[in-house]
Amino acid sequence: MIGSYVAVGDSFTEGVGDPGPDGAFVGWADRFAVLLSDRRPEGDFDYTNLAVRGKLLDQIVADQLPRAVELAPDLVSFSAGGNDIIRPGTDPDEVAERFERAVARLTEAVGTVLVTTGFDTRGVPVLKHLRGKIATYNGHVRAVADRYGCPVLDLWSLKTVQDRRAWDGDRLHLSPEGHTRVALRAGQALGVEVPADPDQPWPLLPPRGTLEIRRDDVHWAREYLVPWIGRRLRGESSGDHVTAKGALSPDDIRMRIASVA
Repeated sequence: MIGSYVAVGDSFTEGVGDPGPDGAFVGWADRFAVLLSDRRPEGDFDYTNLAVRGKLLDQIVADQLPRAVELAPDLVSFSAGGNDIIRPGTDPDEVAERFERAVARLTEAVGTVLVTTGFDTRGVPVLKHLRGKIATYNGHVRAVADRYGCPVLDLWSLKTVQDRRAWDGDRLHLSPEGHTRVALRAGQALGVEVPADPDQPWPLLPPRGTLEIRRDDVHWAREYLVPWIGRRLRGESSGDHVTAKGALSPDDIRMRIASVA
């Protein structure tokens, strides 16, 4: 019975792609917190989301881990290294060594550390050529989890997020339904009873023609890819002026989810 939870990470854990009514993001971690709080007496659950979009592993370790250690919750979800892995020239073996040091630090201070693998990027433009690199990093993450007794939120095996409806228009972040399915899979990873199956197949869609696919690709490149490349060239991050959400009430999260459902 988990009574406190702290979410640590980047845009994935902040919830980018899953906007609430006020424009701030909800995301899988907030949704997962609601699932956990449902198993506790009312008001007897503490949740803090420290994640900030665009952060690299070392930034997450420097900025978020001390706070997570200070809070000493029953559970920490730790998702980091993805932004490092997609950068040119990074070595997944070296990133994994830094990841392991962070996990070792967390497991000394908190009850349980839930780690996450990366997604299978076979169908993602630009990122699909990094599939082998991501798979290598995932192998390290699973090995670290074995060494430190951490449950694993295995996103690579969640095949239902291969559907384009699981992704936001930028093709880099999950849609609300995608975040929901990840929250459900997180519950399964901890042995929590979940209200729906994250592997439930999507309704069938009519096939798309070549012209429609090409038009979507052109729109995506203009609206998302070019600005993303521009930020990389300028050394900017999408999270440069973003503050973590901090402590959140599960009741408030429920209201925000319901208002956009």
